[in-house]
Amino acid sequence: MPSRPRSVPILACAALVCLALVPPAWGRPGPAPDPAAEAASTLCAPAGTLRGAGGQRASVLLCAGGGPRGLSVSAPATCRVPGTAVRYACLTSGTWTARRAGRTVASGALPGADAAYPGPGTYTITAEVRARSAPEGVDLRGTVRASLTLHTPRPAPTHRVEVDRTALRPGTGTTLTYTVHQDSAAGDGSARLGLIGEERTGVRLATDDARCVSPVTGGGPAGTRLRHALDCALTGLRPGRPATVRVRVTLGPACSTVVSRLGYWLPRGQEVTGGMLPGPTVRCG
Repeated sequence: MPSRPRSVPILACAALVCLALVPPAWGRPGPAPDPAAEAASTLCAPAGTLRGAGGQRASVLLCAGGGPRGLSVSAPATCRVPGTAVRYACLTSGTWTARRAGRTVASGALPGADAAYPGPGTYTITAEVRARSAPEGVDLRGTVRASLTLHTPRPAPTHRVEVDRTALRPGTGTTLTYTVHQDSAAGDGSARLGLIGEERTGVRLATDDARCVSPVTGGGPAGTRLRHALDCALTGLRPGRPATVRVRVTLGPACSTVVSRLGYWLPRGQEVTGGMLPGPTVRCG
């Protein structure tokens, strides 16, 4: 029985650069992991090989790292076509799901950091991947899987969003009060609260709060706004001094959930850190 692949610590980098730094995917094993290095790095492990009917192959790694921006997962890969030993970098896309102790704890799109980081532990990551070569010749789809042990501590929360209701009903109007907290003294007290319903249902979001606007569509006529969404620019947040936004949600016969996201940034010298936090989802039933 082949030995279980070992996670390989590498510095977080673009997928093409990562390929050059991870010989254990197709060569001899690397050095033993250094827990101190793992705490500040992205881990990668061989996750599987996709094969085509014509002999095409794509060797896929799964890489994961946790931090303030969330649980980040990518799937760098190399492709090979029959009759040549040349390996091409692949473009990869798809979705991933992370499980810890048998329970699903996060999911998202490849590549991305779409989910909150649950903290240190061993994660089994399963991904539905599409790998395409450049130049053309390989276009494969399949499921890959790898186990990775992350040591990065779960970051202390800096912001959070609360809402005073959890349910909506069709054919009614409901006022929701969102409260945005800044729990850390880090940052400048600015944040952006985004709210969005399901456009196809005809849901409408409205507010008298001057800090909020309905976003303008990118390709529509000038002045066309998305009435099922709101974008609120908040300033002056401080620990113990939250901001509140009241939103009127109007539903027709069809149901719609309303999801929320909070964006924030934390200046660090001339660098910018931060991310997007998932806020509460108000469901309809």
